[in-house]
Amino acid sequence: MVFDGEQRGLAVRVMAAGSKSYLAQYTVQGRRRRVPLGSTDAISLAAARDATRVIMGRVAQGHDTAAAQKAAAAIAKAEALRDRLTLAQLVDDWQRLHLADLRPSYRVEAPRALRKALTDAGWWERPAGQLRREDLVGIFDKLSPSIARSVAAYGGACFGWTVQRGAVPDNPFSKPPVRMGTRRRDRVLSDEKTVKVWKAVLATPGPYGRIVATLLLTAQRRDEVRGLAWPEVSRDLSTWTIPGERTKNGLPIIVPLSPAVRDVIGKPPVNRRGLVFPGEEGKPFGGFSKSKRALDEACGVTGWTLHDLRRTAASGFQRLGVPLEVTEAVLNHVSGSRSGIVGVYQLYKYQVEKAAALGAWARHLAALAGNARASPEKDPEIRYAIGRAV
Repeated sequence: MVFDGEQRGLAVRVMAAGSKSYLAQYTVQGRRRRVPLGSTDAISLAAARDATRVIMGRVAQGHDTAAAQKAAAAIAKAEALRDRLTLAQLVDDWQRLHLADLRPSYRVEAPRALRKALTDAGWWERPAGQLRREDLVGIFDKLSPSIARSVAAYGGACFGWTVQRGAVPDNPFSKPPVRMGTRRRDRVLSDEKTVKVWKAVLATPGPYGRIVATLLLTAQRRDEVRGLAWPEVSRDLSTWTIPGERTKNGLPIIVPLSPAVRDVIGKPPVNRRGLVFPGEEGKPFGGFSKSKRALDEACGVTGWTLHDLRRTAASGFQRLGVPLEVTEAVLNHVSGSRSGIVGVYQLYKYQVEKAAALGAWARHLAALAGNARASPEKDPEIRYAIGRAV
């Protein structure tokens, strides 16, 4: 180190290999600081003295130039790392490292929904750190309200985890530009509208009509029916066992299949493999939005969702005299009469009662289609179910 005799703090650092560079050296709170100024071949001695004079003047005013440069370099490095982290990589890391212990349905659906929304918006391969709240406005405006809420919730969880790891500076999904409060849905289709939907479904060709018919007949969830595979159906076609990894609450359920459902699903293939309602190339059916619009036009009923069919069936069970605990067993709900300590010790699965309830519901739909009404008082299977459950 060779210090200048004219400008205090200026020095030339000579390396063993022969290279020489200027630097400014000063002390702040007892700590020595050095600010590189450049090679002696790149800048003149006069320029180095001027730069050092400015630095020493800022030191006298309380500024720490070396610390500021170090902080700026760290920020630049972090930004460069963030720019290399694409949204695709971020979501993949989240799924691989954080979602491994969560329920399978969430582990699959959350990344899928984010991938779809961000890909459609052209953001999937872009740097995650560049995504801003104003960008989300354009993304959400192109989604339906329910899908926008789901994507906002998944994105908030994903970015929240990533912020904690320091991979991105902030969470753009915080206070998302969508109404996050999920509106409680309580729509139940009337008998008149139910029969219109039912008749239109029976006349709908392809997997969609069969999926919706099964939804109404079994009161299970859309994705559970969509993913129905032949290995889940018993050999005599009397039951359908949904494994826990495919249910919302992670609990398996055995669904009795009424003769009406067996007519819908048809005969299994010889090898008993594959999906019961396959879409294109044997993949799960995926044209729900377009098919739903066509069904609405065919039946003349609008403003309803496929999930309303599950609620309609549950309401129909009550009207047919099915006990609440049996209805909850059909829906795979662990709440109400089956929650708490009762749920721990009451291990009876109501298989006989569930079969009776679903059978009576199928007959009720058939009666509606024939312009008649189901009469639960005359239904021996329902009387038997009531007697067993009460």
